[in-house]
Amino acid sequence: MDEISNYYKVVESAFGKLAPYYDLIALPALGLREQVADCMTPGSDSRILDVATGTGAQAFAFAKRGLDVVGVDLSAAMIRIAQKKNRDGKVRFDVADATDLPYPNGSFDVACVSFALHDMPLMIREKVLKEMVRVTRPGGTLLIVDYGLPKNRLGRWLIYRLVRLYEATYYREFIQSDLQGLLRQTGIEIVQERPALLGAAKIIKGLKLTRAATEGS
Repeated sequence: MDEISNYYKVVESAFGKLAPYYDLIALPALGLREQVADCMTPGSDSRILDVATGTGAQAFAFAKRGLDVVGVDLSAAMIRIAQKKNRDGKVRFDVADATDLPYPNGSFDVACVSFALHDMPLMIREKVLKEMVRVTRPGGTLLIVDYGLPKNRLGRWLIYRLVRLYEATYYREFIQSDLQGLLRQTGIEIVQERPALLGAAKIIKGLKLTRAATEGS
């Protein structure tokens, strides 16, 4: 079995088992969801795609601000949990592969992915970012939230080893990779980057380049 096929098999199996407990596991990131939603200027960005939405925590944080939100995830088990929490129906949830999103070019003002890229092989990560760019309107906003490392040496050492205790295979490659370079390569101009969770995470805000290389692909 090749790496990509194995990735899909692992996602289906692991997240199917984790779905009932995922909100409890993700509790430390709950406040971060609000920080990410605060990156939006009220009234200026109306339609948001939340990629790898999981059980919908980030999607619901956006919806609380009156935004039109669509959440997608590869795991049907995760989406079922999100739908149960979606009592007022303010968020639309779809089961979809983020490497082949079922939406036309430029459908969204904003595309966001939170704590998912680090779980992907590089080839999948690149395809997901290209698809996020494709479905975002020219000049639209892209938000990438994922693991980072503190600037001080001791903090970097501690956080790296702590996260490696519970994260999967791809974390090590992700944390050592040139994420900023990959974002630029896929058509995203970084306009802001800030640390979160004491430096263990980062929020990157970017804009879709008007003539992104991925447009129409």
